Amino acid sequence: MWRRAFTTVGDGAPSRALNLKDKRWDALVIGAGHNGLAAAAYLARGGLSVAVLERRHVIGGAAVTEELVPGFKFSRCSYLQSLLRPSVIKELELGRHGLKLLKRSPSSFTPCLDGRYLLLGPDKELNHAEISKFSKRDAEAYPRYENQLENFCKFMDPLFDSPPPETSQEKSSFSDRMRDKSHRSVFWAHCLRRALDLGQNEMVNFMELMLSPASKVLNKWFETDVLKATLATDAVIGTTGSVHTPGSGYVLLHHVMGETDGAQGIWSYVEGGMGAVSSAIGNAAREAGAQIVTNAEVSRLMVDEYGRAKGVLLADGSEVHSSIVLSNATPYRTFVELVPEDVLPDEFLRSVKYADYNSGTTKINLAVDRLPSFQSCKLSYPHAGPQHRGTIHIGSESMEEIDSACQDAVNGVPSRRPVIEMTIPSVLDKTIAPPGKHVINLFIQYTPYKPSDGSWMDPVYRKSFADRCFSLIDEYCPGFSSSVIDYDMLTPPDLEREIGLTGGNIFHGAMGLDSLFLMRPVKRWSNYRTPVQGLYLCGSGAHPGGGVMGAPGRNAAQVVLQDVKRSSI
Repeated sequence: MWRRAFTTVGDGAPSRALNLKDKRWDALVIGAGHNGLAAAAYLARGGLSVAVLERRHVIGGAAVTEELVPGFKFSRCSYLQSLLRPSVIKELELGRHGLKLLKRSPSSFTPCLDGRYLLLGPDKELNHAEISKFSKRDAEAYPRYENQLENFCKFMDPLFDSPPPETSQEKSSFSDRMRDKSHRSVFWAHCLRRALDLGQNEMVNFMELMLSPASKVLNKWFETDVLKATLATDAVIGTTGSVHTPGSGYVLLHHVMGETDGAQGIWSYVEGGMGAVSSAIGNAAREAGAQIVTNAEVSRLMVDEYGRAKGVLLADGSEVHSSIVLSNATPYRTFVELVPEDVLPDEFLRSVKYADYNSGTTKINLAVDRLPSFQSCKLSYPHAGPQHRGTIHIGSESMEEIDSACQDAVNGVPSRRPVIEMTIPSVLDKTIAPPGKHVINLFIQYTPYKPSDGSWMDPVYRKSFADRCFSLIDEYCPGFSSSVIDYDMLTPPDLEREIGLTGGNIFHGAMGLDSLFLMRPVKRWSNYRTPVQGLYLCGSGAHPGGGVMGAPGRNAAQVVLQDVKRSSI
């Protein structure tokens, strides 16, 4: 019944786009971000003919590598890997398809203006020695803190690889209803068993972490400002919230849930940049039979007279037909801009429209002619030292500094002293920069979507903010600004326009406790199905959320294959 797709990959040529309308596809995927590619790979492996339609000239979405400065390859948006699900790596054999992870050790470096610094990483002896420079008490507490987070991650981990236990919104047979009820019962029984294994005291600690501000959690554990600030950056990254925002503790946990080659909480670079993740998944999809077409912008979902999906309309007027459509676009883009009017229930549409898509994030990718030299860390290494390998925290010496930067954005202006996470992937990845030169990523907070003191469309305003960031780095690395050859800057409106991230939100929508699990993207529709029969959501706006995980795409494909199997019985 289900036909295999072509094995060629589209390069955006018109002849390739024309091939799309010559057949009826078993499934279409809107957007060749990593989740859309993962969904396509699993669907094609399940025997469906699949076409992936990508608006841009390159695949990857936010997990993309682009050479914008000759000789320098930038991971334009996402820049580190840890959250990619082990199941996706193993099942799609991503190593065979070109994925190579480069572990970082140390993984974190925080310089201080008073001449001190803090290195952290997977080496427990290094951590103890480094933290002891500031506090013996904190050095003793840190392994217990890490152990608790690791236990919480093990408790949460099974939730990521399966759809939430949603109550079916569709009319179904008695046997289907009983099957769904049984699945939900088994799911909650497993959760209860894991909670009992964790124990009541740890469950209380877990709930405290989930509900509390990160500052409250970290203040209970530690006394050293720079240690707390370094750890707190994980609680606010990609959000508009402060370290004092209730629920920010969950975002902290979300960013330590990952692993690299089985090492818990370890973030890695990807050889070739983050686009290599998407490339590997795309290779797996093509090998399974999927066709990927670039320069194929979808302008509208097509529905029949019964409100069922029947394909998509491309921006060039072409129609591509299928009764199954998966959207890797944001919930807002999918339901407000692509689905025709008067198709969706009012309550559902209001929930999507008024979800939180705010962003305080700007990404600057730089080509530089030398490594930064930190005043506080003059280690005698001929080239790159341990201070260059991991994430370098600039302007994060205390949680008060982070909160102050956030409050500037609350008041409508970009942070006067931004919180900057600097990474230098070319220290470990020799494929992305010319010899002796380097690629530097700056992940910057906080920058309002519409600043009250100017416009991101104004080149002078943009340059002024970039210079502000470079000047702040100069305080820690004298001469940094003079090392910059060229740079690429993506503010929230740029992320929306170029990458398709509504509001510039890197998670396809906020990761607050009111937007997770059974409430992502909206309550009663957390299992990737939508009110439009045949339309599914497979991007980060669905469970389990943002980050380069692949889980939404994998899980959505499993739901589609289940529905196909049921419909064919």
